[in-house]
Amino acid sequence: MDNNSAAFVGSIPDYYDRGLGPVIFADYAAYMARRAAAFGPSRVLETAAGTGIVSRELRDRLPADTEFTATDLNEPMLAVAKGKFHPDEQVEIRQADAQALPFADGAFDAVVCQFGIMFFPDKPKSFAEAFRVLKPGGRYFFSVWDAHRYNSFARITDALLKQTFPADPPAFYRVPFSCAAIDPIKEMLIEAGFTGIEIEVAPIDKTVADLGLFADGLILGNPVSEQIRARGQVTAEAVRDQVLEALTREFGSNPAIVPLQTIFYSVLKPR
Repeated sequence: MDNNSAAFVGSIPDYYDRGLGPVIFADYAAYMARRAAAFGPSRVLETAAGTGIVSRELRDRLPADTEFTATDLNEPMLAVAKGKFHPDEQVEIRQADAQALPFADGAFDAVVCQFGIMFFPDKPKSFAEAFRVLKPGGRYFFSVWDAHRYNSFARITDALLKQTFPADPPAFYRVPFSCAAIDPIKEMLIEAGFTGIEIEVAPIDKTVADLGLFADGLILGNPVSEQIRARGQVTAEAVRDQVLEALTREFGSNPAIVPLQTIFYSVLKPR
């Protein structure tokens, strides 16, 4: 993730990667990587790379000589990502802010960003930066989560947090689902200069082998755990147990089927 206010530190990256990665990120990462690789880019940039879930998929699908750079603002997340690559693989992993990219104009054929846009404080600036570092004819591939109504795992978790902390509920679960409205995103893309806007709503029914591991990720694998601990009323682990109970009521016992829905964008920098 790529926001100073979203502190993915300490044990959070590991819970994120093991608890959330296989459930809500892996399938969409594979799809994102296939789309980007099919475009045939020779230089690829990933922003908000997190623990390298998309990065690993991209490196596996791109030709070995494709130059690939994966970036994120959070060093602890990148530390997990680095562990997914051999030293001889063609990948550069470095810290960078998607709103102020340290790359030259026209440096890349493709820019990729899975579930990062929602965390950028200045979204128009992030789109302008993606446009700037793309070559003419280059493509920007990115995705955002659809609303809570289409992602019941998040609706359930957010509702439980509001019930547990009625006076001051942790706000984290509003952020990843804050870009579900398509028109505002389209307007920002057009303002940045992009054309050829393709939009795809992508629902899947995900089989979850271990709801307990998923509950770990939902509470301990993101900054909501620190928001809970800061309030001091209950432990993050106790809230995790409540989330597991709620997920089991909604989806049944292991293995469970959990519906997911995202919005995928592919846009073009004109020649």
